[in-house]
Amino acid sequence: MIQLIPQLNILLACQPVDFRCGIDALAARCRKELDRDPMSGTLFVFRNRRGTALKMLCFDGVGYWLVTRRYSQGKLRWWPHQPDRPIHRLAAQQLSVLLYQGLPDSARFAPEWRKLPSHSPQAARGSASDFA
Repeated sequence: MIQLIPQLNILLACQPVDFRCGIDALAARCRKELDRDPMSGTLFVFRNRRGTALKMLCFDGVGYWLVTRRYSQGKLRWWPHQPDRPIHRLAAQQLSVLLYQGLPDSARFAPEWRKLPSHSPQAARGSASDFA
C-alpha cells in the first residue's frame, strides 16, 4: 500500500504521457527525460493528455507500484505548466488535494515544521543521556 506520508518525495512530470505506457516505459521516462532514478522510492505522478487520469509509479524496495486514478467526471483542475522544467515537486498533503480535484496551490496547510516550545513534556523529562 502506498501511504502519502509527509517525508515522501513526490514529483509530477509536467508533460503529459501516453497512458498505454506500463511500468517499464514510465520507469524509462523517469531515467531519460526526468533524469531521476525510478528505484529511489520517489513517487512519480503522470497525467494523460486530456487531463482525465493520473498514473503514479513508485518502487518500494520489493517491486513497483503502478496506480491509476481515472476521473469519472471532469478533468484535473490544476497541473503545473512549466515549459522550462520537466518536473514539479509536491508535498504529500498537496497530492491528496490534487487527487480529489482540488487546487494544491490554493489550499491552506499548517507549516511543515513547527518548533516545539521548550516547556513541552518531552523537554521536562530530559533525554535518555541525562539518566545514564
